[in-house]
Amino acid sequence: MNRSRLAPGAGIVTVPGGLPVLRTAEGEFLRIDTGGTDPGELVARLTPGEGAHPDPAELGRLVTAFEEAGHAVTEPCRPPLTGRTVHLLGDPLLTGPLSRFAAAEGAEVHPATADDVAGLAGRRDTAVVWCLDSPVPDGLWDTADRLPARHTAWLRCHREGAHTWIEPLASAPGDVTAAHVRRRRLAATAAHRELAAYWAGHRTPDTGPHPTEPSAALIAALLTADLITWANGEPPRGAALPARRRLRRIDLRDLTVTEHPVLPVPEVAPLPAPSGRATA
Repeated sequence: MNRSRLAPGAGIVTVPGGLPVLRTAEGEFLRIDTGGTDPGELVARLTPGEGAHPDPAELGRLVTAFEEAGHAVTEPCRPPLTGRTVHLLGDPLLTGPLSRFAAAEGAEVHPATADDVAGLAGRRDTAVVWCLDSPVPDGLWDTADRLPARHTAWLRCHREGAHTWIEPLASAPGDVTAAHVRRRRLAATAAHRELAAYWAGHRTPDTGPHPTEPSAALIAALLTADLITWANGEPPRGAALPARRRLRRIDLRDLTVTEHPVLPVPEVAPLPAPSGRATA
C-alpha cells in the first residue's frame, strides 16, 4: 500500500509554543489547524517510516487535505524529462554537458546530424537542440525552424564573439523561430548591414573566447531548464519572461545573463502582381 508523504520541497516546522506550520515547496509558511490531532502524529504520518495501519478519522482528513493541495504525494516524483526524447546536434563542448544534464532529469538523449532533423518533425514528445560555438551560417537552421509547426520542440544556442545567445524555446505553430530572432535583431540595430555581413561570414578569424567548463555548464543548465519548462507545459513560478518569448545572452567573460523579450514576426501579404497597364 502506497502511503502519502510530504511532497518534495515541503516540510513541517514546529514552532515552540505554537501550532505546527507547513513550509510549502514555494517557500510559503501556512499554519496547520490540527483539530484534535496530536501534531507529532501528523509529522510521523507524513514522513518516511513504518506505519501502514489505518489513520484515525481526523488524521485521515488532514492527510487528505495535504494531498488535495499538492503538499503530499503517494508516488515518488519522476524526473521532469521522463518520457521525453532529446536529439542533440552541434559542438561537443556544449552538447557534452547538456547530454549529461538532460539525462539526469530523465530524458532519453540521442546524438543527431543535420540530415536527421527533417525526419523528427511531428514527434510531440521530442526536442531537437542545436548548440554552436560560432555564429549561425545562413540557412543552417532553416529545416529545424519548421519543426514547431509539426509540434516538435526546437531549442538552440550559438556564440558571437564573447556572447552566447540562447534563443526561445519553440514547440508549437506560431512560436519564435531562429529566422524570427534574426529579423528582430536586425530591426533593433542601426548596424543592420554590418550585423548581416558578420553573420554571412565577412569577418576576421574568430578570437573567442570559447566556453570554459563553468560557462558551458551554465549554458547547458539554462537549456535544460527550458526543456523542463517544455515538458511541464507551463512556465515556472516567478519567471519574468516565458521561455517561448525569451532571448538570453550570456557574457562569457563574466557569466552575466541578460534576458530580452522577443515576439514572432508575422507573415506579410505578398506584393500585388503588376497589372501591366500604363498609368498616367
